[in-house]
Amino acid sequence: MPSTRILLVDDDEVVRSTYEEIFKLKGFSVTSAASVHEALKHISSGPFDVLLSDLHMPEAGDGLTVVSAMRHANPEAVTLLLSAFPEMEAATKAILQQADEILVKPMSTGVLIDTIMQRLESGPRAARRVIESVATILERTTQDTIQRWLKRVHLNKNVMKIEMSDEARSSYLPKVFADLVRLLRAGKPIGVTNIESVSAEKHGLDRHARGYTAAMMVEESRMLQVSIFETLQENLPNLDFSVLLKGVMAIADEIDSQLAQAMVCFDAETAKEGVPTERSPAFTPASAA
Repeated sequence: MPSTRILLVDDDEVVRSTYEEIFKLKGFSVTSAASVHEALKHISSGPFDVLLSDLHMPEAGDGLTVVSAMRHANPEAVTLLLSAFPEMEAATKAILQQADEILVKPMSTGVLIDTIMQRLESGPRAARRVIESVATILERTTQDTIQRWLKRVHLNKNVMKIEMSDEARSSYLPKVFADLVRLLRAGKPIGVTNIESVSAEKHGLDRHARGYTAAMMVEESRMLQVSIFETLQENLPNLDFSVLLKGVMAIADEIDSQLAQAMVCFDAETAKEGVPTERSPAFTPASAA
């Protein structure tokens, strides 16, 4: 198949040169890359029919980054990953949501060629799956995630001491999700892009008025993060792995930022009443223990 274009990605020069020679003898057009950065440059510069990449690479990115980039640039391309660690069963299941197949090293060149040909005939799995960003998934699942959060809250006896309707308890969350989606789509550096949220300030005042403690607010925020991460886990087949880690970090950072803003107002109201703010046991002076 002289028209079939293969992108070969491996940091091992011997592996690259060996496979490249074999593929060319079989009539494939081969482009090789020794790093994730080099592979991404090739992906952006032209179309490919097949990606064959090592899963484990020494750089910050790995084979999944290359696969995700190929999915976006060439959604019809067959993506195959090579791994020397077939015992990673749990990780393999998640990885296969992105790649078409994981091949165990070392393997015979005959089996490798046959696998490529079979995949070219059947087509990639990704052609039947839409890859979404973290922001898109959060936007699409906002109401479902809020319901997931409410179920978790209902199981928390301490938080449920404060009687509220579900609507009142979760009324601040749609704005939180809207802020998260906007932040993620902006793509700015983590830690310097926290949104100044009027709704977070109102949330702190509301929780204080209803008789919440600071510990209750922190627990609600923790349950929100857990609920969001559970939603993302359920949507792993559709997630763009190349931005997943950055997205998760941005979500955690922004939720913590909004909690901090809410707590400023909460503590200010508490101070007006002359009531000492709650102090975490971790910060209790040793002399007071």
